[in-house]
Amino acid sequence: MSLSSRFTATIAATVAVAIGGVVYAFTTHDTALAPAALAQVAPAADPIPANILPAPAATAAPAPAPVLLPVGDAFTAEEQAAINAMIANYLAANPVFIRDYLVNNPEVIQDAVTELERRRIDAEAAQQAQAIAQYREELLFSPRQAVLGNPNGDVTLVEFFDYNCTYCKRALDDMNRLVAEDPNLRIVLKEFPVLGTGSTEAAQVAAAVIMVAPDKYDAFHQLLLGSAAPATGELALDAAAQVGIDIVALTTALQSNEIIATIEEAYVMAGALGLTGTPSYVIGDEVVVGAVGYDALRARVVAMRQCGQTVC
Repeated sequence: MSLSSRFTATIAATVAVAIGGVVYAFTTHDTALAPAALAQVAPAADPIPANILPAPAATAAPAPAPVLLPVGDAFTAEEQAAINAMIANYLAANPVFIRDYLVNNPEVIQDAVTELERRRIDAEAAQQAQAIAQYREELLFSPRQAVLGNPNGDVTLVEFFDYNCTYCKRALDDMNRLVAEDPNLRIVLKEFPVLGTGSTEAAQVAAAVIMVAPDKYDAFHQLLLGSAAPATGELALDAAAQVGIDIVALTTALQSNEIIATIEEAYVMAGALGLTGTPSYVIGDEVVVGAVGYDALRARVVAMRQCGQTVC
């Protein structure tokens, strides 16, 4: 490539990066644009109130990468500095250049917003996969959790739920169907109360059930989560009594530090995973937020068996 051709190509690439940087800054700071441009169907989940969980690691999308010429066509440092200075002088002398470009090519903004969202999703997924790896032992095998289905199953589906979560109640049938139809599926339930005092009290009773009568947890869980009444500590104790759990032993267990530790453990993991609502699921290296339905969960279970990932 001739010097003049390389010069022209470098100017074009550098100006493109400058325009990309302006669009990136615009789309990351103009909050009025983002909701309309990124409108999506809200997940079927009860949102977790702000400030309940530890803040997850930042997952901001990276800034646009610079455009680089092939190594064989690279300019010397002096040539590149001269070109950069020329472009900077031109842009300073023509401040409306980038504005006019964006006005005449508005699709660039939408493209930038779409790319920004893709990068955000990828960064979030990477952060969640890292958190899953960090907490895998606690996610899958903590003694502070209930296990339903086949305890030795070849695929594990973890659910973070709240007894007052509307969508958790709706998803109960999905979970029951998965267990009924798949004899090799292992379900792990994390007590994750985020919807008020009643939820916390109910989760504490559930944690005590795990301690004193794990074999009766499933019946207790079905009765309490399946109830249309708002969950409270009193309702949870009543459900425990109905399924034959010793209330004296349960009341004693409620005084144990293990009750608080059970819920705190779930909170720490949820914060690291960046959960935003209930129910939330973990399967393989993926976090799924919301009551996505039987088919979506089943597809992930099948894929895990086929290729060890939630999507083959």
